[in-house]
Amino acid sequence: MSHAGFRIYTKINRPSKELVEKFRGLASANIADEMHRLGCMDARIKPMNTTLLLGTAFTVKTRIGDSLMFHKAIDMAQPGDVIVVDGQGDLVNSLTGEIMMREIMKKGIAGVVVDGTVRDVDALRQMNLAIYAAGVTPKGPSKNGPGEINVPVCCGGVVVHPGDILAGDADGIVVINPKDASLIAEKARVKQQQEKEIFRRIESGKLDFSAYSDEVLKKLGCEIIDDLWQ
Repeated sequence: MSHAGFRIYTKINRPSKELVEKFRGLASANIADEMHRLGCMDARIKPMNTTLLLGTAFTVKTRIGDSLMFHKAIDMAQPGDVIVVDGQGDLVNSLTGEIMMREIMKKGIAGVVVDGTVRDVDALRQMNLAIYAAGVTPKGPSKNGPGEINVPVCCGGVVVHPGDILAGDADGIVVINPKDASLIAEKARVKQQQEKEIFRRIESGKLDFSAYSDEVLKKLGCEIIDDLWQ
């Protein structure tokens, strides 16, 4: 008998804490730039508060409007994990709220990302826990299953594997393969320092705009017309 769709994998390959920490303090935009703007969850997945997200993906796939496996994941996840819930983008029933989030905080879990909805959002806004979701509704879930834990899921249009590194801020979330993580973090940190130099040049009035000069634009085929549009 096949149990596809209703099964739990108890083990995941977690990257080292040292590798995850390489992304501490890095903006999601700078990380994304060093991944050729791929691996970013789409704009549906929004932060519910201002707590920054950083941790290791612990994945959950649920039936629409059902939180049974989400509850089980809270019991299984470890400190530093980010519970990533593939709720199929459904906006009808919330999959979690304040009670579950308090359980998650107590366990030291790093954050929650739900491709679906949450509730009790006023309380969630006050929590020191990174919480992202596609929407908000007071209508709660059922708890009947089925679902899967620690399998590849789709969240915000991105495939997330158990053990992937997630980094998020007000701009959104980037999903990073641990195999690529060290180099990406190094390049993103360099880029962040380069941006600080650009900010300094802006303030001093010395920013170089030559890349956007009329000569460069003309070489690209741009027509510059010294007249009013009519």
